[in-house]
Amino acid sequence: MHKITMLGTGLISTFYTQSLHADRSADRVTMVYSRSEERAKQFARDWSVPRWTTNLAEAVNDPDTDVVVIGLPNNIHEKAVKAAADAGKAVLCTKPLGRTAEEAKRMLDAVEKAGVFHGYLEDLVYTPKTLKAAESVRKGALGKVLWARSRETHPGPHSDWFWDKEQSGGGAVIDMGCHCIEIARNFIGKDVRPAEVICWMDTQVHPIEAEDSAVGLVRYANGAVGQFEVSWTFRGGMDLRDEVSGTEGTIWLNHWLRTGFELFTSAGEKGYVAEKAENDTGWLFPVGDEPAALGYTSMFSDMLNSLDEGKKPMEDFYDGYVVNAVMDAVYESARTKKWEPVVIEDWRGSTEDFSDKELKEYDDDHFLVKEEILPDGRKKLILKEKSGGKIIQRVQ
Repeated sequence: MHKITMLGTGLISTFYTQSLHADRSADRVTMVYSRSEERAKQFARDWSVPRWTTNLAEAVNDPDTDVVVIGLPNNIHEKAVKAAADAGKAVLCTKPLGRTAEEAKRMLDAVEKAGVFHGYLEDLVYTPKTLKAAESVRKGALGKVLWARSRETHPGPHSDWFWDKEQSGGGAVIDMGCHCIEIARNFIGKDVRPAEVICWMDTQVHPIEAEDSAVGLVRYANGAVGQFEVSWTFRGGMDLRDEVSGTEGTIWLNHWLRTGFELFTSAGEKGYVAEKAENDTGWLFPVGDEPAALGYTSMFSDMLNSLDEGKKPMEDFYDGYVVNAVMDAVYESARTKKWEPVVIEDWRGSTEDFSDKELKEYDDDHFLVKEEILPDGRKKLILKEKSGGKIIQRVQ
């Protein structure tokens, strides 16, 4: 059983606490911190949390808790992480880890120097569909992963600080691109170094300094590409989709809209439907178990089980640091309109040379480019001559 200090009382902290208290769990939030006394009191009442405070140090150093969960605005993450590290407590931090790679690296250094357990709360790599899909990829169902596309779009975040570039560190990329980048890393392989990035971003709709839309490509050292699409301008709720393509197969994932639960109502749901839902009449897309569908349930199981077993969780602060390094390159590419290198000062993955392409041999003289069945049932082969490189076709 773990007793937890929850830092923050917004939507993310609500989801976190809902997950932690679910299914007769013995783990409990026993201290909550908010910058607002009113919100702290209300959160404590709503979730039967015995103690609350508006003092961050008091919350982190509560002698009754052994885990600190950070669900605060991005600009407070570093302060909270360092406080937890100094207190010698396990610390779990929401995404993104930092506003920049430099900030994230300081947080990584702090927890590693203190020797405390650290987990990066990247929930969307823990959705049931993503976990199952990643297992299939690891078993070789797709062969070599060539392309991973991740999309998250909705009408915009729920709290004012997201829209403030100084507090958040950016716009749709820092908010949602971090999800998409880490999803692609999980499919392509975390051991494979992200090499360079190209990105378009713009502020298309909202009167803010940060971007509200972006599309980008991350090229990896093995030639694979991670594609992200993020927007705060999408109408119709929240769209969460992933696609993975490999040499031997393809995976399509739809996490939120059109997932098999559709409801039409002219009377209205009279309240909350699902995260980022824009209406409560007409065709609706409710979610049976929202914390589970968004990955929170599996995420906290992994985090707390790993803490109990003294092992590394699936996502830790190093992963958060790598994601921040990729996002730094994303913002630089959007500025320069060019491919920009991903600078990772402390790369801990593979240094393998992936320059050689895998070629399928057909016979002693040819490589196989492609084979297909024609409408009349015959087989066509596209071949490349090993000597000279000429492309030819044969019909059998």
